[in-house]
Amino acid sequence: MRVRHSTAGSRWAAGVLATLLSLIGALLVPEPASAAQAARGTSVTGHAASASASALPTRLRGVNRSGTEFMCVQNRGIFDGPADSDSIQAIKNWQANVVRVPLNEDCWLGINGVNSAYSGTDYRNAISDYVSRLRRAGLYVILELHWSSGVHIGFGSSCWTYASQCQKPMPNSDHTPDFWKSVANTFKGDQAVVFDLFNEPFPNLVMFDHNASWKCWRDGGPACIGFLYSVAGMQTLINAVRSTGATNSIMVGGINYSNDLSGWLTYAPSDPAGKLVVSWHSYNFNNCNTQSCWDSQIAPVAARYPLVVGEIGQNDCAHGYIDTLMNWLDSRDLGYLGWTWNTWDCKSGPSLITDYNGTPTAYGQGLKNRLASG
Repeated sequence: MRVRHSTAGSRWAAGVLATLLSLIGALLVPEPASAAQAARGTSVTGHAASASASALPTRLRGVNRSGTEFMCVQNRGIFDGPADSDSIQAIKNWQANVVRVPLNEDCWLGINGVNSAYSGTDYRNAISDYVSRLRRAGLYVILELHWSSGVHIGFGSSCWTYASQCQKPMPNSDHTPDFWKSVANTFKGDQAVVFDLFNEPFPNLVMFDHNASWKCWRDGGPACIGFLYSVAGMQTLINAVRSTGATNSIMVGGINYSNDLSGWLTYAPSDPAGKLVVSWHSYNFNNCNTQSCWDSQIAPVAARYPLVVGEIGQNDCAHGYIDTLMNWLDSRDLGYLGWTWNTWDCKSGPSLITDYNGTPTAYGQGLKNRLASG
């Protein structure tokens, strides 16, 4: 999700803007891969060839557990709600097999003035302990960078500071490679921990040049989103992880809040370990929210790389959209995770639960039913 608050207030103000941006950007996208290329088993060349044999150990279906991206920088703790074994068992009771945990760059590294009680060693230990509890419960874990440093001056932005106080358009060269080296060194001994490099890239300051957006996404640079900060591209972050010797699977989302995968195959980064996983996010208010788009844009990517939908959701407290989406994903054996396992309002999160015992909201009931059906 692109708008994160700590209360149940609206998280959807940016949705309208993102849709408008995506609609404009859609006019500039290259043609999708042919139907023949989309067929599973088709031979491929280039970066995709090295990744085509890569597969996750199992199909991942589960939930996101928000809070660890914002609580620490708001000086309110580390977790939003309980992180004990009982709360983890409630997630397992839904038949989930994975939990995605959002992280904060400043809190992990202990920089930019975050209270030391909630950052640095204390933050890293808290996250490590939580991952250990999740793993002991038999759950896979996706660790993802959600809030990072860099001045964000965008339409309606409320995050003008350099610090990791909100969701930024792209990772930064100053700290994000160091963040991923540290995270990778911490968890490289457990292949059931997956690294999701950056939650929802939106290099929209170059969106009127679609190719430039994708080049910025992959290669970064000092000016690819304007004068705000030097960007670390996805290739730089992959290199940072691999420099530690980590061979964990790495998830990489697309542009426009990880909803646009139209240039993924053309601009795919390379991974010496051959373990790239495509991350896609899908909400009812996104531009690519129809089966025709999924067939033309998402299916060709899923035919050539493992793909996990890191976030699914809708903003009307119902589950009609995710039901249709899960039908499509299930028919292709693709994994997905609902946003989010927090007790916010089902429209403003959207939140899956009303309490940490796992009582579902009307929206969450759709995911709960699907996970229970196997």
